[in-house]
Amino acid sequence: MMVTLTNAQRVTGPARRPSWIRRRWSTALTLALLLIVILGYVIGPMIATARRSVSQDKAQVLGFSFKAWAEFFASPTQTSAIGGSIVVSLLSVLCAGVLGTGVAILLTRWEFPGRRICQILALLPIALPPLMGVWSFKLLFGVGGRIPFAMEEWFGLDQKMFWLQGLGGVLIVHAMTMYPYFFLTVSAALANADASLEEAAASMGARRTRIWMRVVLPMLTPALVAGSLITFMSAMSSYTAPLLFQYTDVMTQQIVIAKTNGDMRLASIISTTLAVISIVFLAIIRSYEQRKVYRTQSKGGGRKRSTVTSTPAKVVLFVIAVPVTVFLVLPIVMIAVLSFTAKGGWLRTVLPSEYTLEWWGRLFSGFEFWRPVTNSLLMSVIAVGGAMILGAGAAYVMSRMRFRGKLALDIAIMLPWALPGTVVAINLITAFSSPSPFAFGQVLVGTFAILPLAYFVRFNPLIFRSTFASLSQLDPNLEDAARSLGASWWYAFRKVVLPLLSRGIMAGALLAFVDGVGEFVASVLIYTPEWIPLSIAVNNENYQGNIGVGSVYGMIQVLLVLGVLILTRRMESRETAAPAL
Repeated sequence: MMVTLTNAQRVTGPARRPSWIRRRWSTALTLALLLIVILGYVIGPMIATARRSVSQDKAQVLGFSFKAWAEFFASPTQTSAIGGSIVVSLLSVLCAGVLGTGVAILLTRWEFPGRRICQILALLPIALPPLMGVWSFKLLFGVGGRIPFAMEEWFGLDQKMFWLQGLGGVLIVHAMTMYPYFFLTVSAALANADASLEEAAASMGARRTRIWMRVVLPMLTPALVAGSLITFMSAMSSYTAPLLFQYTDVMTQQIVIAKTNGDMRLASIISTTLAVISIVFLAIIRSYEQRKVYRTQSKGGGRKRSTVTSTPAKVVLFVIAVPVTVFLVLPIVMIAVLSFTAKGGWLRTVLPSEYTLEWWGRLFSGFEFWRPVTNSLLMSVIAVGGAMILGAGAAYVMSRMRFRGKLALDIAIMLPWALPGTVVAINLITAFSSPSPFAFGQVLVGTFAILPLAYFVRFNPLIFRSTFASLSQLDPNLEDAARSLGASWWYAFRKVVLPLLSRGIMAGALLAFVDGVGEFVASVLIYTPEWIPLSIAVNNENYQGNIGVGSVYGMIQVLLVLGVLILTRRMESRETAAPAL
């Protein structure tokens, strides 16, 4: 009996105490590391930027004065840029929302010939490289673009009627590149919509229009809100589309102009204003989300697609779906065609008059061609690796631990995702243009480390949110059961929790990797000539007139992103097919 008691004590006492201590130490260490990162690389740089905005000198931090702020709000150019950014963002939400929601309804609610192919093609714009994608839009719809030229050649119409420039060009780029945010969220919501709700409304005599307005659309509200939030933030941080379509009435353009002119104080003022607008919109959306609950408590199954049996209806849906889908993938087709077009071989003809493999031959020209590709891959891998460790640890602490200030910490973690890339870049330039304790006493601006740091700060929220979502669906009793059987906290975390979180972590990591490989908005402000990323190489080649080489770089990026997306979809399908625990 004495031996049995001693063994029991050995299991329940000493074995659990070190586990409890290790858990506390792990939590404290993760929180400390998280606070250091947030204070050193998010909040600290924001404060440094705000401090520079009230400096008495344009280039250095000297004195304290609000005179520059008064001049900023008195400047018609800057106030017009503030209004322009807000208007562009709101109109982008409207245009992308209508397009994305309409395509989602068309391809999700009805079954008709060619639907699956159209659904796959509608996802392709996700792989569109940000910079090269805008270039392809400009070559398609801009001044002298192929679409206006074709309208003149084929139909005798004045091509100037179809040129897109300024605000119109920016909006069509935003609509056709940001509609997937609505398409994905609304498609998922429609696929999971409870059919019994619509059936109940119909049985009570409600007409189809009333069912849509009173039943279907309210249930789509969370999906529409999510798409609106991401689209607004993306449009607010957009730099490439206004740049190429010559629309300077946006704050991102003014930030780059101010920095180019050496006026870091003005760049800091614009960055601070842009950050405040983004945070306010984020708070408004979060507040709106919490006002109502859009959940169904019935047990009806998801709504099945309605199979179209009428031949005229099939023809109508096919005629609508196919041209819309082809129109959406035109930019990627444009990039592919440009990569095979000879220089000067596409000037006065609707289609290229001369093709070549010269640009693809650059693949074998040596390491210099591949240097931007390897630079972007290396920077993204470093940034994503750090974000996986910190983001996953932060998600576990935020989900499983109780402590004061969780809400404030959650907002601080997500803050870089709400800030435009130009603002993040200016914040880092301000904070690390002189020796900093968070850079071990070194100057990071002008070194290799500044770009991976920028990617890490910007994309850590993606991994955090993805992991947090997986943890929210994971029953804590699984971990407790392992602990009750004598497993230490670390053993239970490694053997039980981490395998179940691996798909959520990898999903966020893959999204962060995709964004890192194609990142341009922050890179254009802080890259160094020795470490040129892929997006800057595309920009440089295009501006030098080497559109073919830039297109090859663009296609490499498309193939990389497509590979990542295919891997992500396979992981999701495996997760869906995995048996429930």
